[in-house]
Parts: sequence; C-alpha cells; structure tokens
Amino acid sequence: MSTVTHTLDPDTLPVAVRPAFEAVLRRNPGEPEFHQAVHEVLASIAPVVQEHPHYLEDGILERLVEPERQIIFRVPWMDDNGRVQVNRGYRVQFSSVLGPYKGGLRFHPSVNSSIIKFLGFEQIFKNALTAQGIGGGKGGSDFDPHNRSDGEIMRFCQSFMNELYRHLGEHTDVPAGDIGVGAREIGFLFGQYRKITNRHESGMFTGKGTGWGGAEVRTEATGYGTVYFVQEMLAVRNKSLAGRRVLVSGSGNVALYAIEKAQQLDALPITASDSSGYVVDDAGIDLDLLKEVKEEERLRISVYADRRPSARFVPGRRVWEVPGEIALPCATQNELDGDDASALIRSGVVAVAEGANMPSLPEAVHAFQSAGVLFAPGKAANAGGVATSALEMSQNAARQRWSFADSERKLHHIMQSMHEAAYVAAERYGNPGDYVIGANCAAFVKVADAMIAQGVI
Repeated sequence: MSTVTHTLDPDTLPVAVRPAFEAVLRRNPGEPEFHQAVHEVLASIAPVVQEHPHYLEDGILERLVEPERQIIFRVPWMDDNGRVQVNRGYRVQFSSVLGPYKGGLRFHPSVNSSIIKFLGFEQIFKNALTAQGIGGGKGGSDFDPHNRSDGEIMRFCQSFMNELYRHLGEHTDVPAGDIGVGAREIGFLFGQYRKITNRHESGMFTGKGTGWGGAEVRTEATGYGTVYFVQEMLAVRNKSLAGRRVLVSGSGNVALYAIEKAQQLDALPITASDSSGYVVDDAGIDLDLLKEVKEEERLRISVYADRRPSARFVPGRRVWEVPGEIALPCATQNELDGDDASALIRSGVVAVAEGANMPSLPEAVHAFQSAGVLFAPGKAANAGGVATSALEMSQNAARQRWSFADSERKLHHIMQSMHEAAYVAAERYGNPGDYVIGANCAAFVKVADAMIAQGVI
C-alpha cells in the first residue's frame, strides 16, 4: 500500500473552501487518509459553491466535514489458547440527512480513526449518488481475521456487537461487510444482535445469507457495478470492453466479481493479487480456480500460479507494471501511485475505475486525467455494493424476495443512472468528462439541499 506523498496544503484549494479544510486539519491531526478524502471533495465542489454561495452562507461545508457521531470502544475476546485479546472498535456515523447511516464494517490491522473517517466521508457521496435514500457511515476494528479459527472470529464478533448493537437499527444505522467481513462475520454479528435485542430486524444488517434475508447479487454487486460503470464510460466514446486486457488488483470479493463480469462482457482479465504479490495469466484468469484458492481454501495468490501452467507469480510487486487497457484497482486505499499511473499510461490504458475506496493517490488521478484516460472514482464506480444493500433493505421491509436476474437488472440500471448523473454534472460545472468533479458535485448538491431543507441540526 502506498501513502500520501505530499502535504495537502489548504492554499492548493480555492479560497471559498479553504476554511472548511483548515478546520479538518486542526481538529483531526495525524489523519492523512481523512485529509486526502476531504481535500479531493472540496477541490471538486468549488465550482458549485462559487456559483451558489448560499451553501457557504449556511455553513454546509463546516457541517459536512464533521461527523454527526463518532464511537470508539474496547473489544475484549478470548482466543483458542484461553488468552484474552483486546482490539479497538469504531463506528463513525457521518451523515443521516438522506436516510439511516449506511456503510460497511472493516476488520483489518490497518483500521484506525483516519481510515474509518475517510471511508465514512466517502460513503456520504457514494450513497447520495445511488438515489436510494441512505446516509453515510462506516465502522470496523483493527482485528485481523486472517489465520483465526471460526471460533475466535465468532467470539470477537459477539464481543464487538455487545457494544455496537446499542447504536444500530433499521431506521438508524445499517452496517454491511467490507474488507475482512464477509458472510461468516455478518452471520455472527447479526446472530449476537438478535440475541441481545430479542428482535429479528433483518433490515438492520445487509450482506446477509440469502437463506435468512440476504439479497441476490449482493455478493457480486460491487465488482459487477464497477465493470458496468466502465462499460458506460467506454460507450460514451463508442468503445466496448470486448477483447480488452483487464488488470485487476486484489483477490477478495470485489476483485473476483469484477473479473467475473468482465469475462461475461468478453474482456480478458489477466491479473489478481494479494499482499504477497500478484499473478499474471496471459490466457485469462481461471475464475473457478481463483475462487477455490482464495475463497474456499483461503490460501496465498501464489498457489494459483502453482496450479495454473499459463500463470506466473510475481512476489512483492503490484499489477500495474503489466500492460493492459483497463485497470480496476480493487484491493485497498492508496494502492496506485504516480509511478504506477505513468506505467499504465505508457502501456496504453484507456480506462481506470476504482473498485476499492480511494485506491489511487492524487498524483495518479491527475496523471490519468491529464493523459485523457477515462477515470471513475470509487464513490461512483464501486457504489454497486451499497446500492444493492439498499435494495436488500427494501426487500426486507416488504418481506419480498427478488430473483438474481431482477436484482442484477436493478443494479445495472442504478449504475447507468449514476454514470449519467456524474457525466451531466461534470458538463454542468464546466469540466466535461471529469467523473471526479461530476460525481462529487452531483452528490454534494443532493446532500447540501437536504441539509438546508432540514435546518441547522
């Protein structure tokens, strides 16, 4: 994972939005990921606030960058050797102006206040773009589920929920999964919530198993949605995915299903990765084998190359050095830096879409846009997951169940609508083709107007 390589100076922002960023720096020292996310949004929405100064007069920016509520708590649990372990839990409820807080839980050693706040802040705009009536929040813990037994993970999840449950509810805050939190963890978390509260509120958690309230396509949604967004961007330029070499980073849920959908649209995904390095398979990724290695057996990505004659494993490096036409960073934040972007541009990349949250550093985004590469930020390209979570909430509320085909059709329509909203907003505010500005401006206007309508609260 790369890090922010330059100081985010308020003087690099338009004058109108500087005070809000200065407040963020002052109140949140030592939180570079959060600073990075806020800086990007404020830089993007400057054309909106300059044209509509009432947003400044009503203090929208100062309110928007401050979470409505931040919860930090201790999570004690016992490992299989009878030793007590202690982790830290987080939930940042950033904005409920459009609906109940909605955002995943991440279990990973890198989790800290900065990571959770950046994710929660991004979630405000991502969720607004879906037009599904959901607010923004995020949570998690520095617990590492890797190499832990099912019993240890269950005991951790139960302890985590012993505190978090009091802050949740289908009309208040509806978590889902993220890195390190899949169907197994969701099941343990939901089971403890049900036990403590004596309530089976299936709509207060999404990403559930399909046999007990989960929605079809939720597992596939983020990866599918990312590829659908790329398809829409290419269509604007009368291009398609068919036959194109696709570089995918990661090998978790998002990466697997981005590969799957790209293959269904006749593209050729050739890479996958984990923290140990990456594999490149010029014959095209064997998705069944990759799922076997990463989902079923939970092994390192090198095992894929051991079992696949056409593949090779490259340790300790990133996939962006491989020539490709489409790049889908689907692993984690700040995984693609300026040097990576230059390598991709030299190899002829035509489109980049963020399947992860903020995986590209600012200098990488600038390089892509300067070179005329289509670039889709995560708040637009990876919103398919949360959009389908909202569809799951709707099904739970109505006690209905939609088919896989119906759910995927709805997801596809949402991604098309989000692309249209970002594309139109970019043109409206003088930056045609800039999906970063378009997505941020379209989402900001929706959130800001709702904040004004509901008063100073």
